[in-house]
Amino acid sequence: MKVLIAEDDSISRRMLEAFLVKWGYEVLVATEGEEAWGILQANDAPRLAVLDWMMPGRDGIDICRSVRQRKGRPYVYILLLTARGQKQDIVEGLEAGADDYVTKPFDPYELRARLRAGRRIVELQEQLLQAREALRDQASRDPLTDLWNHGTILAILRKEIARASRTHTPFAIAMADVDRFKAINDTYGHPAGDAVLREAARRLRGAMRTYDSLGRYGGDEFLAVVPGCDPAAAARFAESFRARIDRKAIETPEGLITVTLSLGVVALEDLREVKSETLIRVADAALYRAKIAGRNRVALATHQDIEREVSKHIQECEPLDPDILLTDLPTPQPPI
Repeated sequence: MKVLIAEDDSISRRMLEAFLVKWGYEVLVATEGEEAWGILQANDAPRLAVLDWMMPGRDGIDICRSVRQRKGRPYVYILLLTARGQKQDIVEGLEAGADDYVTKPFDPYELRARLRAGRRIVELQEQLLQAREALRDQASRDPLTDLWNHGTILAILRKEIARASRTHTPFAIAMADVDRFKAINDTYGHPAGDAVLREAARRLRGAMRTYDSLGRYGGDEFLAVVPGCDPAAAARFAESFRARIDRKAIETPEGLITVTLSLGVVALEDLREVKSETLIRVADAALYRAKIAGRNRVALATHQDIEREVSKHIQECEPLDPDILLTDLPTPQPPI
């Protein structure tokens, strides 16, 4: 673990550095307050700091106050080194933001014990932060597929729309739907349907670029957010999605089942003021056309589709699900 030593007295500074290196710390040294503050401003700043109370430029008390006023930065455990032993001086240092103190001339064993205490606190905080991030990520994920859940993928969509509008770059989304999924659930049961969704999600995730996003929009629908794609690139992207599923057997508790995927794609060169709800409606309408045309295909929204939605000259309606109208089922194959 890195430790910052800020001490203007050369003898004391060399003694501190020698002991800390001996104890296994990585030591950064500052000889005055402004230098110490600069080190603490770095992205990889030490999480432990031993600051002399009295230093040229900025003293240890001033640095303590500045560190505690920062928001959104990792916690720095500050050990104040002081020749002042009066109770009011110690109280002043702690109220300024110091976590602990050591009086000069320092006792090496006391210093080592106080640094260990500080290190435990810093490591505990790091564990708590990691646990919080893990919980936050878990709350953002769909538990079945481990993709982004409905709320998170919509938030990502809105953020990427704003970015594309600001930078005037192409932007596309794809709405994908597992063909005849209701029939799979009805015929083979929900465990088989869950296995299909898990494997489909795994395969689709492999087609994503690092800056793309994929979420489970709901049921058997997936929403892909693909920045930087013009219509031609979006169509190629969607076709790669379709090909990853196309009649490639998926192992389920009921045996191998082959499924296909239909996709509706919206791609724009300039987003203007298009809202996320508009793009989703257009993509969903294109997906519906792919279903009606025979499934296992990509339907690209036309410019007229987008203009009608943007202008709000069409009435919104709930299209019938073609999966309900057709009863043909995928045929399970014997395990290989």
